[in-house]
Amino acid sequence: MKSNPVTSPPTRPSELVDLAREAGADDAACVPVDAPSLGEEAEHIRALLPEAKSVISIVVAMNREQLNAPARSLANLEFHHAGEEINAICRRLALVLCKRGHRALAPAMGFPMEVQHFPDRIWSVAHKTVAVAAGMGHMGLHRSVIHPKLGSSILLGTVVTDIELDPDGVGVPLEGNPCFQCKLCVPACPVGAISPDGAFHFTACLTHNYRDFMGGFADWAEGLASSRSALAFRRKSPTHEQVSIWQSLSFGANYKAAYCMAVCPAGEDVISPFLGDKRGWRDRYLRPIEQRVEPVYVLPGSDAEAHVAKRYPHKPLRRVSSHLHPRSIGGFLDGLDLAFQPGQSRGIDARFHFRFTGCTGTDGTETIDATVEIRDGALVVQRGHLGDPDLAVTADARTWLAFLAKEVSILRALLTRKVRPRGRLSLLPAFGRCFPL
Repeated sequence: MKSNPVTSPPTRPSELVDLAREAGADDAACVPVDAPSLGEEAEHIRALLPEAKSVISIVVAMNREQLNAPARSLANLEFHHAGEEINAICRRLALVLCKRGHRALAPAMGFPMEVQHFPDRIWSVAHKTVAVAAGMGHMGLHRSVIHPKLGSSILLGTVVTDIELDPDGVGVPLEGNPCFQCKLCVPACPVGAISPDGAFHFTACLTHNYRDFMGGFADWAEGLASSRSALAFRRKSPTHEQVSIWQSLSFGANYKAAYCMAVCPAGEDVISPFLGDKRGWRDRYLRPIEQRVEPVYVLPGSDAEAHVAKRYPHKPLRRVSSHLHPRSIGGFLDGLDLAFQPGQSRGIDARFHFRFTGCTGTDGTETIDATVEIRDGALVVQRGHLGDPDLAVTADARTWLAFLAKEVSILRALLTRKVRPRGRLSLLPAFGRCFPL
């Protein structure tokens, strides 16, 4: 729809919130694009709409009982319905603003996304970042936004517009976090992605919860293509897994868990039953999840694999690949934090220097240097060479990326001198164990 931008006095945020509620939102708030709380997200917002001056965070409540049910079909049905609803609400609101002469657009709540960039950023707008900046909630221990009233049982959307906001009444981040650290999400996660100390293991969550889409689907498809026969493929992928993939392709991608949201008692509308009977809450919502027999998807040699074997021996282990193969050296370095396995790093106390040659970055850079330190189960990644290394690695960028994608063996890379280590060579395989893909 074409529109002619208009010049008008700043709009009161309450007017936009009222329009959002009329469109069907359960809650909403506005925040200027240049608000400090949006940080680097402002660049991505303006990439969608160069004239963008504000964003509207949209909240839709889900049926909590459906989400809390141990049967994932019920929870996934609610995710699908609520996702369609929030997309329709954001679209209606954007159309209303366009009819009033403004520019406005509504990125998808989930898919479709810019998946050609996978495994780098594929989402147009980070709805969680916008929601927190607008005061719609805070990130909980489980890395979902918790609304102060509705709790975790929400989905988020965003409308981007060129409307200039009156500073009086714009959303600001909440002073307090609705997450009160009950930590029920910790035992609810079958792969141990949520740690009691607040750490979050991204690849563990992605590998299991998102098995039927993105990298999980790519791994399944490669297993199909590389199998010599139907029987051989069935041994790789049992019939129930094939039917699960079919269901996700036919009816919408299904999450394998999302149990962290199911057990969360935060939010004014939710917390009273939990505080009145904490043991009863655990028995009703957490125990069925813990006792459920279900396949759990993990990366071989990962902390998640060790967690499942120890904590949930009754849940069948399925060793798979995440297919999070970086497409650039910058992506590799930026993704180390996400892939790092603290448990696999025990006993490593070392500094690594990397020099990648033949890079083809958008800035014309041909060589990238980086320092990686692994000490006491913690990881630090910095650009440039700092300090004296225990192991220095010079690698051709294209060969290194092919090695990470399992297209070239490390032995071949070493023999052709495309990868040249210098120092304590035993640290090279030790480094690899910390980042299973």
